[in-house]
Amino acid sequence: MGEILTGPSATELWRDLVREGESRCGATLDEDAESYLVFTLMRHDRDAPLAHRVMALELLRAFEQGGRLREQDLRDVGDRCLLIAGLYPELAARRRVSVDYFISLGQVAYDDLAQRSRLALAELYGQLVRLFARLVRVLLEVRRIAHTGHALDPLARHALALAAGADVAAREFEGSIVLPGPTRAQ
Repeated sequence: MGEILTGPSATELWRDLVREGESRCGATLDEDAESYLVFTLMRHDRDAPLAHRVMALELLRAFEQGGRLREQDLRDVGDRCLLIAGLYPELAARRRVSVDYFISLGQVAYDDLAQRSRLALAELYGQLVRLFARLVRVLLEVRRIAHTGHALDPLARHALALAAGADVAAREFEGSIVLPGPTRAQ
């Protein structure tokens, strides 16, 4: 009788991709942030209408909700902004907004959750607010690993690095900007 082959689960595959992304960009995530990112990727894996969502309107609608529905909608807005900024930055360019726009919207959503949630969840959402730009950088590396598109243009990379902090900005762009050399007179 043949042997049954089993491979890694979807969770393990996403976790390995996230860890490889962390390694490539030098952004270490703690276990909570890493797990949240992995489960966000799994939950929105087939979110086809993501490209057609207007996140600012969804954020406003979430603020109009109450209770559990508000929490769920805010979490979805934060998660989707994270995914757009990290995995699909071309959506930002197509909409003529910066990646930083989605970073800001996502942070607002998670921050409201941090203010309204029970202690353990409040800490997690507060951490997501602080680490949002780092999570985006990890997702950008996941995108590169998966060969799903081109790297960000220099202005978008700069905006992301500034959102992540000055030390990241210096590291991110060290040697990455090439200026044209002097031209020879003919």
